[in-house]
Parts: sequence; structure tokens; C-alpha cells
Amino acid sequence: MPTEVVVTGLGAVTPYGVGTARFWEGLLSGRGTAGPITHFDAESFPVRFACEVPAFDPLAHLPRKLVRQTDPFAQFALVAAREALAQAGLLAAAAAHEHTGAQEPAGGQERAGGQEQERQPLVDGVDADRIGAVIASGSGGLKEMTGQYERLRAGGPSRVRPYLSIAMPLNMGSGQVAIRHGLRGPSYSVVSACASGGDAIGSALDLLRAGRADAVVAGGAEAAINPLTMAGFAAAGALSRRNDDPGRASRPFDADRDGFVTGEGAGVVVLERADHAHARGATPLARLAGYGVCNDASHPAQPSLGGEGAARALRLALADADLGIDDVDHVNAHGTSTPPNDRTEAQAIRAVFGARADSLAVTSTKSAVGHLLGAAGGIEAVATVLAITQGEVPPTLNLDRQDPACDLDVVRGRPRRLRVRSALSNSFGFGGHNAVLAFRAT
Repeated sequence: MPTEVVVTGLGAVTPYGVGTARFWEGLLSGRGTAGPITHFDAESFPVRFACEVPAFDPLAHLPRKLVRQTDPFAQFALVAAREALAQAGLLAAAAAHEHTGAQEPAGGQERAGGQEQERQPLVDGVDADRIGAVIASGSGGLKEMTGQYERLRAGGPSRVRPYLSIAMPLNMGSGQVAIRHGLRGPSYSVVSACASGGDAIGSALDLLRAGRADAVVAGGAEAAINPLTMAGFAAAGALSRRNDDPGRASRPFDADRDGFVTGEGAGVVVLERADHAHARGATPLARLAGYGVCNDASHPAQPSLGGEGAARALRLALADADLGIDDVDHVNAHGTSTPPNDRTEAQAIRAVFGARADSLAVTSTKSAVGHLLGAAGGIEAVATVLAITQGEVPPTLNLDRQDPACDLDVVRGRPRRLRVRSALSNSFGFGGHNAVLAFRAT
């Protein structure tokens, strides 16, 4: 029998704001987050809207020195990781009770009494050598990289700041989280495009089962609402172009879908060996029971014909979790709102679940917060655990006319009250990457 692994903490930074409470409240409200881009002047761009994290002031959450050293993607990771560690009861009392971002200070002011602590250590009695961090990103420090390149072009090499070398790399989400909290166990990043966050959590599960760690902070972080990225995805035809109605642009499984909407933020879970959590009196939120991972090996951007690769990952996750198709009540779909991806994902779910798919509650949170790219699997894992703990599945927004090729039981209109015994979270990415996480109620 594999080692039992539980989720003991959740953390989120999303287009609804900072914190899992805001994220969950937003999902259940049926309110979308897409709007005009404010991060840069997008007037001349073919796509001029996205799902941005609103009014995020890093100085309200992090020390000034740390903000200077980090790109926004790592800042999102740091804030989400602290929330998850605090909920898991792994932070020392002073750090756990500091400002957690549930409500930012008025006007973006810093907290009274000065900056937060440079370091926020773990609670006494926990072996930091056996606590790890695996936080993924698909793009890493894009703002840092493109901004410093402009400085290079304008003023030469002397204008490039030395922090570029530590702000740009994709590993600095997990690296900075490990440094801030003194996590001396396994720490690295996973890169598999839009499957990155799911693969990071699956990799953390593997570490725990292998006995290499007692707990791991895992998930994804992304800050890719950037001129270069937006221009590139638009040129590839991947983005919705509903500039006149951005709130209705992300419409997974709808017959009139025309592309995804870019989002940003971070989603992080604390995974822990069940015996370790029990010994310190932690409260498990759910079990991470299985992980399915494979590659289509067919095309760099298009999913395999009929969703064969996605179906294989689904079957692998079910087998790893020792779940039958009748045991699963909910699927948090990858659901990007692009025509081929939604169709092939629906085909994959139908191929695996057969007639059971007629009553399997499916939703896509990308309809509300956009596609967080490398962070998507992280934030969707958070949503999947919340569906289990809260007994409620959020609706898929903008599903006015369901595509007959996507013949699934997609939750729409309002949240669905449901006892979720087990649930799957799907993540698929360019390069043919497929990752499926299987969660079970405790």
C-alpha cells in the first residue's frame, strides 16, 4: 500500500484577490474577473483584456528587500505559500498571525510598525530538513526578463540590475519560499507548460511516498500578462478576441468558444504524510490519493486525436488512487475554452467514464479566473479540495449553448450542492503533457 498523503493547507492569489476565502467566494458567486489590461498599454494589441490580480501591492505582504529581489510570479508564490503553511499549522506563532492578505491595508499602505519579517520560520518540533517546496511556473520571471532587456537596449549592459539573475529563473518560486520559511528538504520547480502546477503537486506526492520528505509545499505561480506573452498567444490564435465583451470571453464547453483568457496568480497546497500530520495534531482537509502523468507524443500544441493521452492520464490517476469510475463525483476540468482542447477533454472523460459521465459533475474554473498557465493546476487543485470540504461544485460561467461534442454534465448557472467523495483535477499542456490528480475525502 502506498503511503497515505493528506492536504493540510491551502493558499491562493487569484483574480478575485488574495486568499482562498476570496477565491472560493468568487467562484460560488458566478462573477467573472476578465477586464481591460492595466499592466501595460494594450491599445494596439489584438487582445486587450485578461484576468489580473486586482490591486496587488507586494509591500502589503512582503518585506521591501524581498520585493526588490523577486518577479511578481514569485511574489504570488510567497503569499500563497504562507497562507497554506499557516493553515497547516506549520508556521511559528508570530509568523502565522501576521498579515495574511485577507484584507490589504487601505491605500496600499504598509502595515503599522514597519515591514514584515525577512524570515518566517517553521513551528518548533518540525524537522525543516524534511519539509520541501515544489512550485511550478510555465514562464517564470517574464516581467523581470522583458523589463531588463528594455533597459539593456536603452542604456547598455550597465543598466541591467544585478537582481535579474535571481528574479528571472522559474525555480525562484520554490526557492524563495524555501528560503523565507527555512524549508531545507527537496526544493525545485517543474515545467510542463499548462500542466506544470498539476505535475508539481504530483511530484510532491511522489517525494512523500518515497520517504524523501514529511511535508511539501506544492503548486504553481504565474505572472504572464505581459506584452510579449499576450502578443505571442494572440498570434498563435489561442486567445479569445472578445474585446467588446471580455466578461463573457472565457466560455469552456460552449459552442461559441473562441480561445482562452489569460489569468495570473498562484495556487499552493501543503501535502503531508498522514502519520506526520496526525502526530502533530494537524487537521487533514482531503487525501491526495493518486497521480496520472503521461505524454501525447503527437504534436507540440494540439491534443492527441480523440483525447487519447488525456484518457490515459485519467486511467493512471484512477488506478494509482484505487478508484473505480463510480467512486468519482466531480472533475475540475482543464476546460480552457479553446475549441480543440475542450472537445478532446470531453472525449477523454467520456472514454474513461462511459455512461457515468452523464452524472459526473464537471466544471471549469477557468471560466471565472482565466487560464493561469503554469499555475492553473495549482489553483484548480485548491478548488477541487474546497469542493470536497465544502460539498459544493462551482458553476462554469458563460455556458449558454453547450457544444454537442462536449456532452458532459457541466455544472452551470449556480453552484451544485454535492457530497464529493472523490474528485479529479485535470491539467494538460503544450508539448503533449497530461497530469491528473485524484483527491479523496478524509
